[in-house]
Order: sequence, then C-alpha cells, then structure tokens
Amino acid sequence: MSQVKGRARIFQPPKSAMQSGRGRAMSWVLQFEPSQPKRLDPLTGWYGSGDTVGTQVRLGFASREDAIAYAEARGIPYEAEDPARGPAAIKPKAYADNFRFGRSENWTH
Repeated sequence: MSQVKGRARIFQPPKSAMQSGRGRAMSWVLQFEPSQPKRLDPLTGWYGSGDTVGTQVRLGFASREDAIAYAEARGIPYEAEDPARGPAAIKPKAYADNFRFGRSENWTH
C-alpha cells in the first residue's frame, strides 16, 4: 500500500442540528487536510482541485485509539483532538410532573 502524503486530523464530529439523540455521537473520524488549495474553473465557474484524498476521504472509527493506531501503522502524520465534552445529563420529565402535589416550582400559567 502506498503511503499517503499529507497530515490527518482525528476528531469527534459534532452532531447535526437535525439530531435530537446521542446515537453515533461517540464515533471518531480521520480526515486528511487538503494538499492543494481549491481553484476556480474558468469554464464552469465551480471550485475544485485535483486533490481527492483531502476532500473526499473520511474514515470512521469506534474509538480515538483505533484512529491513532491506524494512522501510526501507515505512517500518516496526525493531529488528534481531545474528546468533546458533552452537555450535562438530561433529566427525563413527564407531563404529569406539571400537576404533581408538593412541587417546588410555581405554576407558570
């Protein structure tokens, strides 16, 4: 296998705004930095480059250690980010709690 030239970034991608749960939020991604800048195609007006590794290759891993081991085994220079700290645990609530006897919050409406 040929050695990939360029630096890689190992990080946890943030969940999209369309997600409400935490599924797949703990995965790790190894993504290569582009080796050349994008340039404007004079004929079409679109931006592009000849570097497909930096823009299209994105490898997913179950843990940070797996991604680091992959990069080190193939001699890929990398920069690993620290794990993202998630928000505090969400306390589940029920609609019936609004009408519970002895609740500490005031009625709002």
